[in-house]
Amino acid sequence: MRIRTLLLATLVLSSSGICAAEIYMHKDEQGNVQYTDKPPTLPAQRSNVRNQRTDPAAVQEREEAEQRRRSEAEAQRQQQARTAADTKQTERLTAADKAQRCKQARERYDNYLNAPRLYEQQPDGERRYLGAEEIDAARAAAKATMDVMCQ
Repeated sequence: MRIRTLLLATLVLSSSGICAAEIYMHKDEQGNVQYTDKPPTLPAQRSNVRNQRTDPAAVQEREEAEQRRRSEAEAQRQQQARTAADTKQTERLTAADKAQRCKQARERYDNYLNAPRLYEQQPDGERRYLGAEEIDAARAAAKATMDVMCQ
């Protein structure tokens, strides 16, 4: 009967959400054994019944696990922030490079449009001037390059 009462009291206390650090056993006026976290009178016998919430080792273990989880989450957040910053930097560099290439292509196209004569440099250092059809083809190629670079 006593073990059954102890088990019943432990079950009631743990399932009801009461998280007492200590459980006391005492007898009431009728001689019935009572279990409580706050005995109405002293002396009361302290019982060594503990639940997971009041066990100091379990509490410390849960706190350490929570701290590890937080540390891992923070490390992951920092890694994501670094990755995002690297991506943004790469996009900026790519945009700057693209703008530079567009500028150069525009300048080349403008030079081809405004130059009265165009030439090719020969391997021996001599210039070979382009004919009308070759100039039109060079201007069209410069325009196509500019269109691609400046999209």
